[in-house]
Amino acid sequence: MTTDHQTTALLLFSAFVAVTLGITTWVSRHRQGSAEEFYAGGRLFSPLENGFAIAGDYMSAASFLGISGLIALVGYDGMLYSVGFLVAWLVVLFLVAELVRNCGRFTLADVVAARMRERPVRIAAGTSSVTVSVLYLVAQMVGAGSLVALLLGGTGEAVQAWTVVGVGALMVIYVSLGGMRATTWIQIVKAVLLLGGTITLTVLVLLRFHGDINRMLHTAAERSGHGDAFLAPGLAYGGDWTARFDFISLGLALVLGTAGLPHILSRFYTVPTARAARRSVVWAIGLIGGFYLMTIVLGFGAAALIGPDAVRASHASGNTAVPLLALDLGGGAGTTGGTVLFAVVAAVAFATILAVVAGITLASSASVAHDLYASLRRPGGRPRSEVAVARVAAVGIGVVAIALGLLARDLNVAFLVGLAFAAAASANLPVLLYSLFWRGFTTRGAVWSVYGGLIPAVVLVLLSPVVSGGPDSLFPEADFQLFPLQNPGLVSIPLGFLAGWLGTVTSPEVPDEARHAETEVRSLTGAGAA
Repeated sequence: MTTDHQTTALLLFSAFVAVTLGITTWVSRHRQGSAEEFYAGGRLFSPLENGFAIAGDYMSAASFLGISGLIALVGYDGMLYSVGFLVAWLVVLFLVAELVRNCGRFTLADVVAARMRERPVRIAAGTSSVTVSVLYLVAQMVGAGSLVALLLGGTGEAVQAWTVVGVGALMVIYVSLGGMRATTWIQIVKAVLLLGGTITLTVLVLLRFHGDINRMLHTAAERSGHGDAFLAPGLAYGGDWTARFDFISLGLALVLGTAGLPHILSRFYTVPTARAARRSVVWAIGLIGGFYLMTIVLGFGAAALIGPDAVRASHASGNTAVPLLALDLGGGAGTTGGTVLFAVVAAVAFATILAVVAGITLASSASVAHDLYASLRRPGGRPRSEVAVARVAAVGIGVVAIALGLLARDLNVAFLVGLAFAAAASANLPVLLYSLFWRGFTTRGAVWSVYGGLIPAVVLVLLSPVVSGGPDSLFPEADFQLFPLQNPGLVSIPLGFLAGWLGTVTSPEVPDEARHAETEVRSLTGAGAA
């Protein structure tokens, strides 16, 4: 990249960081001492504002960089991510949004603990929420490293490492100072910028092919080296039965995982009523749906205009396809248009990463303070403010995410998010659905459901080709691969549901009919909701 690229993009980076830090500083002047203010922004956001914030929270670096890159490299099979991420919102809309808003206060554990023994349930749900959040954070860190390394003209490890550290530091500042109110406004600004940038690139791609999508697809197929196979299923997931099962596993994880993501669930508590939560999701589906349709155009556009070989040469997993596409659409390397468009897209992608990591860090620090700390602290000890604990937790989570982000810097960000979704669908979704809809569900069932999904998901990832046994693994020299699939969802999601059922039917505890009835009425009507 030329010096002009670097200077322009760095100026835009700096401008966005300055604006977001300004928002955080302004918000921090308001009272942030109460848990409701820090975790839920005082529940003062409108459905439209929350819909944009949800979209900003959900449209991550994995979507903007990773999905488009995968489509550019493997064609049709890469679209699975776009379809899966979008369809998942129907599960959220019809099964989760309104009921969660009525039953909980700040976290997933609030919903489950409403009719169970609190301590074991909060420890289990809090542990699961933090694990899922850290997995999701790693994907954002990797995306940031890839982007800034490309911007600065190289893929040196030092550049990526310092970028990951910088993103981690900023996310801790956003959460510690501004809480949910600052995080929400950062996400709204980011959603507007991302949608604007994506629309601009999509229009430019279609103009390059005079609106002929068929021509764009055939050009992409020709440049891919795979011919028509590039536009058909099977290039990435059709080689053998293992690949096909991986396809099914990934699809299950994407469609079911969204409803178990802690940072998405926490957004339903920022609006005043359950009706507002439902309307927020409707707004989010419209915004997110349009965005994912455009990522398909960007992916095939990058394959047609840049070529998979050039994309792969820049980043093996395709994370830099969209910035390279922007450079070409603006006129190419060395041109003013190319420099400006590349810089704008890179800055938007970086804004995307900062906003998403802020939301995830807030949700995970809330789980640590509201669920784990409150349950594990000694009864006779001096209690500390939940908000103070959450701020300290944000620092700790940031350090862990930075360390793992440095370790996983060569993996595709969309793929990494698939692992986080698998963990969410395996551990959080079963206990959430059982708590809301099963009258006989017990505390043992809740705890077994969480650990019965979370532990297999994590263990299977550690024993999968992702970690060892192949040239693209985290540890390519080692080989302790025992599980053939890259995504554990096909096995771990059913295990989560099975463990919850088994724990319940073997439990000596008699289900509390009165508490279930109270929870049911509250979830359906909103009576008594916070």
